Amino acid sequence: MSTRFQFRNVHFQSGKKSLTKWPETRKRISSDHLSVVFDDCTSRTSFLFHSEDSRFKVDGDGTLKLKRGVTLHNGHKEFYVSTQSMGKKITVPVRVLHEARHGHHHHEMTTQPQPGSSLSLPVLNFHKSSGGLKRRKRDWVIPPINFPENDRGPFPKNMVQIRSNNDKEVKILYSITGPGADQPPVGLFTVDKNSGTLYVTQPLDREKRDQYVLLAHAVAVGEGKAEDPMEIIVKVIDMNDNKPVFTQNPFTGTVPEASKPGDEVLQVTATDADEGGSANSDVRYTIISQEPPLPSPIMFVINPVTGVIRVNEHGLDREKILKYTLEIQAADMEGNGLTCFGKAIITVTDSNDNAPQFVTPSYTVSVPENKADALVVKMPVTDGDEPHSSAWATTFKIVDGDPQGLFNVSTGPSKLEGIITTVKPLDFEKNNKYTLLVTVVNEVPFAVPLPTSTATVIVNVEDVNEAPVFTPVEKIIRKPEDLPVDSDLVLYTATDPDTARNQKVTYKIRNDLAGWLSINKDTGLIKVKAPMDRESTFVQDNKYSVVVLGTDNDEIPATGTGTLIIELEDVNDNPPTIDERMIKVCNKESSPQLLSITDKDGADFAAPYTVQLQGSSNSNWTARMNDTKTGIILTLKTMLDSGDYTVVLRVSDTKGLHQESTIQASVCDCKGADVQCTDKAVAGFGLSSILGILGAILLLLLLSLLLLMFLRKRGGEKKEPLLQEDDVRDNIYYYDEEGGGEDDQDFDLSVLHRGLDNRPDVFRNDIAPTMARPEYRPRPANPADIGNFIDDNLKAADNDPTAPPYDSLLVFDYEGGGSEAGSLSSLNSSSSGDDQDYDLLQQWGPRFKKLSDMYGGGED
Repeated sequence: MSTRFQFRNVHFQSGKKSLTKWPETRKRISSDHLSVVFDDCTSRTSFLFHSEDSRFKVDGDGTLKLKRGVTLHNGHKEFYVSTQSMGKKITVPVRVLHEARHGHHHHEMTTQPQPGSSLSLPVLNFHKSSGGLKRRKRDWVIPPINFPENDRGPFPKNMVQIRSNNDKEVKILYSITGPGADQPPVGLFTVDKNSGTLYVTQPLDREKRDQYVLLAHAVAVGEGKAEDPMEIIVKVIDMNDNKPVFTQNPFTGTVPEASKPGDEVLQVTATDADEGGSANSDVRYTIISQEPPLPSPIMFVINPVTGVIRVNEHGLDREKILKYTLEIQAADMEGNGLTCFGKAIITVTDSNDNAPQFVTPSYTVSVPENKADALVVKMPVTDGDEPHSSAWATTFKIVDGDPQGLFNVSTGPSKLEGIITTVKPLDFEKNNKYTLLVTVVNEVPFAVPLPTSTATVIVNVEDVNEAPVFTPVEKIIRKPEDLPVDSDLVLYTATDPDTARNQKVTYKIRNDLAGWLSINKDTGLIKVKAPMDRESTFVQDNKYSVVVLGTDNDEIPATGTGTLIIELEDVNDNPPTIDERMIKVCNKESSPQLLSITDKDGADFAAPYTVQLQGSSNSNWTARMNDTKTGIILTLKTMLDSGDYTVVLRVSDTKGLHQESTIQASVCDCKGADVQCTDKAVAGFGLSSILGILGAILLLLLLSLLLLMFLRKRGGEKKEPLLQEDDVRDNIYYYDEEGGGEDDQDFDLSVLHRGLDNRPDVFRNDIAPTMARPEYRPRPANPADIGNFIDDNLKAADNDPTAPPYDSLLVFDYEGGGSEAGSLSSLNSSSSGDDQDYDLLQQWGPRFKKLSDMYGGGED
């Protein structure tokens, strides 16, 4: 940037159009002005100026005015005017002088310094004349000094001459300061102090520094007063001395093999250290060579300006050529200057341009019926794309032959295998053959149109023996509970799905907990075997359930199950009963007693009830029903002596079915509802009676002790050796079984392991179960469900209060009538026997040690 100060239109005149007379010793000016023109090489026309002397004012357009009168001592006045431009402070000195001439003059000077030229330092002098003040000094502009880099000299080389306009009047000494002079790099520029010639001492490098800002100083010899420094800018001219440099080498990129011409691959870039925006740094790119040059030597093209590499032709194939190497040239001067070379490595990535193919186009397999998730076939395939990529992994689909959705095809773990399984059980009787058409594709679509590979799978269904099927699986009938024995209940049959086998089905009832039913094994007709009872504990919610088994006659029989649910209709077969069996009342002003009634029958055969007193009870008691007709109010109407009385009541239900109930009434000698009975027998039981009972007990104990001592002494006289020392082990026998001893070893233990299917038809009805009977699952037709069937029924049996061994007959074998072993009665506890050595028992282990201590310890 060059800055120019112009001082023009200098007018110092009297505000009253006349000059003031000043004493000779001093001169005074007033109401005069001059203009300051400031040009900072921009379009700005107004600036903010600041005058060092407050008596002078500079307007925004550069007009310099006097704010009040000024006295010029010694004939002149000096001050500075400054402003801001582009972040820098610009300062220029102003000197006002007195001259005797009138009029005003205008003079301006512009300098354009060149290397080897002369520069004048700015000194402004104003002289007073009769018409005002006149400027003596020229004003000037110093543009930057352009100097080329890499100049070959000789050095030091003359650049420009600096001179002051006072150098003719006084001797001036010149110096420079700033970067390149007295600051690093020190000594790059020097100045002749006498002539002001500026020299450069060595070649400049624009890439290190593109300009230098120096300050030139001029000092008058003898006066010791220096002019203000002048700024000198040395701009280094760029030369093409730097070749381009790639930002990386090599460049790498990828391109899909199915790319089309014009698809962008990557961009290469190079930088040039020369001046930006000039031809020296204008880089152009070209592809020098391509390796391999197949299928065409120009598979790629590069934009010479941007360096973007694009696909130029068709034919990329990863399976043939995986990688290309391009040699790239970058040249400045728009491609005609300095050059550099680099490489671009382009990897061809896989595209789905190879369709997977079945290894075998057709398969014939056999699958058993009635089996879900059964493996049908595994179909391997091949694919030429990159392994383990989405263009290589496969998916399969059944496109024909399975309208009912009986099959499923999935991809195996290897991603190159199709696995067909059954979704639902196949039925040989419905369809014994399926022909499936399977296709295979990749996980991603084909990059180019390709034919789809197919395979045909013929599935033959194998016939297996299926269990008979009851229709319906759960049959519900409604029968009265008093149906006579041997009456027909229902015909419950099953059909064999294996129609081609023509098998016979036989029937059996399982889980008939109450033992009420029987079934014809050939026809499936179910009859009443024992009277049924709706109020039985085996009936839940008026329903009694049994499981019916249907078994075919195959070599390996299959059994199907059906559930028969009998809804028992209630009949009036249970008379009402009174819950209370004993009551207590006072014989004076007796309070009524409320008796509860229970009827096991349903509501149709229960309340309202009626009651009647029977026999002699009618003379001492009154009985009536409460308001709801569900309870009996019994009242003592006659004052009786304290004691126990029997009250007989006949209670009838709504249908007239009745039963007599006996109530034990304790009449106490009391009054009202506060019943307090005293047991006279207990009250008359005195202390003498208690002592007599205790004496009798002690006498019995004493007699027992004497009898025991007598038996012990008698046994001691007949004592025999406890064990024979010759072979004691022959006399030891082990009894670990429930058999009949040594004489009865041929017994059948199987009777101790009777299962649910062999339970007897007689059950204990005297013990009512405490829990509800659980439901047992019928045997499943699918063998795979046998495990769950066993677990569920095992839990049901654990919670079944009627299951063995709690309510079944337990049969044990007879244990026999004799034994080859000797009697153990000789092992008596006698006070004598000092001649017997019991220490031998110590050697037989801890079990016999206690016995040795008992018998070998002497009298104690």
